[in-house]
Amino acid sequence: MRSVILYTLARLAIFAATAGVLALFGARGFLLLLLALLISGVVSYVLLSAQRDRMSATVTRGIRAQRGKFEKSLTKEDGVRPGAE
Repeated sequence: MRSVILYTLARLAIFAATAGVLALFGARGFLLLLLALLISGVVSYVLLSAQRDRMSATVTRGIRAQRGKFEKSLTKEDGVRPGAE
C-alpha cells in the first residue's frame, strides 16, 4: 500500500511542479491545466517507471490475496471447490 501512496504523491508533485513552471511562463486557466496534465503525464511515464512497476506488483499481490480469501471462503461455506459442479 505504501508504494501506491508514494507513486500517487510523486505524480501529484510532478503535476504541481509542471503547473507552477507553466504559470511562470504565463499559462492560465484551462490551458494551464491541460498543458500541465499532458506534460506531467509524459514526465511521470519516463521518470516513475520503476516506481510504477513496484506499485503494480503490490496491487496485483493484493488482488490475488483477496481472490484467494474469497475462494477459500466459498469452499468453506459450500464444502466444494469453486467451478467444480
